[in-house]
Amino acid sequence: MTLLRYALATLLALLPVPGAAQEDIAEFGSGATEMTLMSTTDIAIIAPVMQRFADLNPDLLLRYEQWGSNALFARSRAACEGGGQGAPADAILSSAVHHMVWLVNAACAHRYVSPRTSALPPVRRWRDEVWGLTEEPAVIIYNKRALGGAEVPRSRFALLDLMREAPEALRGRIATYDIAASGLGYLFAHSDSLEASTFGAMLEGFARVDAVATCCSTEIIRGVADGQYDFAYNVLGSYVASVAEPDVGVILPEDYTLILSRSYMIPRGARQKEGATRLLDFLLSAEAQGMLAEIGLVMSADADEHGLVPSARRLIALSPSLLVALDANTREGLFSIWNNAFSLGGSP
Repeated sequence: MTLLRYALATLLALLPVPGAAQEDIAEFGSGATEMTLMSTTDIAIIAPVMQRFADLNPDLLLRYEQWGSNALFARSRAACEGGGQGAPADAILSSAVHHMVWLVNAACAHRYVSPRTSALPPVRRWRDEVWGLTEEPAVIIYNKRALGGAEVPRSRFALLDLMREAPEALRGRIATYDIAASGLGYLFAHSDSLEASTFGAMLEGFARVDAVATCCSTEIIRGVADGQYDFAYNVLGSYVASVAEPDVGVILPEDYTLILSRSYMIPRGARQKEGATRLLDFLLSAEAQGMLAEIGLVMSADADEHGLVPSARRLIALSPSLLVALDANTREGLFSIWNNAFSLGGSP
């Protein structure tokens, strides 16, 4: 893909897309009052949490729409600006947190304060208009049949050494998100670019082994499980946990591990703001947080369980600094160097 096509793909991701549609829909409860949650989280993963909310709120019917992150951003932006098609969301839950900060900054959000939202640390709430509900690591995964024991790289530096020492063995065998197609993939790449000690070297290594940038978490994880890839880089750990492939190993990089807090926003134009605030407070409750931990969306606070020392955690804070990720010059620069490193299209 040429740099021009990359730039166009990125620009289109920021514009209203009338034809973009939800990927899946589910309904929870049977109450007389309908509210809509638009989310990037797979329904299959979060359904038990949504059903519990519906059980506790019998007056509501929760319509859950699953979207891709770029399409959800375009849809939410259009709704905020008075355009687009269809009814507005009553709440939005997205892993592409830079999109959410953009929407808040553009005055698209409804402000809300409660004891539970106020209890969140500052890095997980901004202006009382967007809230981080989860803690999910970006991990390296590997095929256990292909590697084991001392061969498994526990840091980016170790993975770099492996790509330098055995480029032919790894040719076409490493995958990651296509940042033009995935808002989450772009966010992780941008966050990595701020870690100057390894980012350039990682891209050089990916170029050396003809790494593959491809579409989706499920596709990438399945590719590692099936042996199509030996490694995948910067995969959201919660999705790995939900798929539960026995042949897929997980590495939390010891040099640093990015931690994403999936974020929730109530649009300014929401029709059921009261229902949306009830859902927010429920998702921040001890019961819901426990359920989210069980399905892998909340990382254990016990370092002994995952081996990650506190100094290696890099929580992606909900703050205006994320707006830099959507700056035109920043995007153009990142896409330019990314284009030189990857073969796109989903296959080696």
